[in-house]
Amino acid sequence: MLGGSRWTKPTAATLAVLALSGATGWGVASFAQGTSAATTEAVKEALKVRLPKTAIDAIVCKGLGGLCEVASKQTLFYVDKTARYLVIGRVYDMETRQDLTAARLLELNPDLLAAGAARRSEADSDNSSAPTRAAAAANVDLSKLSDKGAIHWGPKDGPRVMVFSDFHCGYCKKLEAELKAIGARVEERPISIFGAESRKLAEQVLCARRPDVSLRMAYAGVALATSQPCDVSGLDENEAFARAHGFGGTPVLVRPSDGAVLEGYRPAEALRAFLTATPKTR
Repeated sequence: MLGGSRWTKPTAATLAVLALSGATGWGVASFAQGTSAATTEAVKEALKVRLPKTAIDAIVCKGLGGLCEVASKQTLFYVDKTARYLVIGRVYDMETRQDLTAARLLELNPDLLAAGAARRSEADSDNSSAPTRAAAAANVDLSKLSDKGAIHWGPKDGPRVMVFSDFHCGYCKKLEAELKAIGARVEERPISIFGAESRKLAEQVLCARRPDVSLRMAYAGVALATSQPCDVSGLDENEAFARAHGFGGTPVLVRPSDGAVLEGYRPAEALRAFLTATPKTR
């Protein structure tokens, strides 16, 4: 009963977490519901000192397990609540299987890459600005890619596109539906953005008797039957190609007619326009 209840002694695990949080300055506030305006203001003031050349447009310190999301122009990065540690990359919700960074980037600017790495302008390129990763190539040469790592699907007379994807990527799943809607002929090339589990799933799809069918099952979250071992060196080739051309996230689309690159999810009409545009001269 509430009237007769006592405070229970904290467990050893709780004490350990509190001790670790106190030592690192990371995560104690995540036990509380919500984040005060004072915390956000403190992060903002700390960033002014640590990154004086970086414009800070918005800071959100709620719902990311102790991290604060920082919007700078059309880019994102993350810091802890002391702004001592800076994280560049993608935040992926393992419970909902959602790429939270990609979703926020698309909210900020639908034309922005869904790769999720923080960037800076040339005017800010000194030691007091946020770090960055290299931008992806605008055009690529597809001639050296073999067919070993490709999964073909869609009507053979549809507009052609090559897609670098990860079956655990939520926006890749959405893109699959949009490409299907415009009747595209897709050459899908899995790359393992989300690590070993993504690679394992890609191998299962590639080695299936009907890779095109298994691909849709993978996106739908349906468990795949164990497939016979096959040559998966094509996946290594896909990943080497992606790294060489700066593909830091998925999905990435390439127009086969001229190698033009488009990064991130797009709705059907934007995809149709891209795939049917006049090829650029090289």
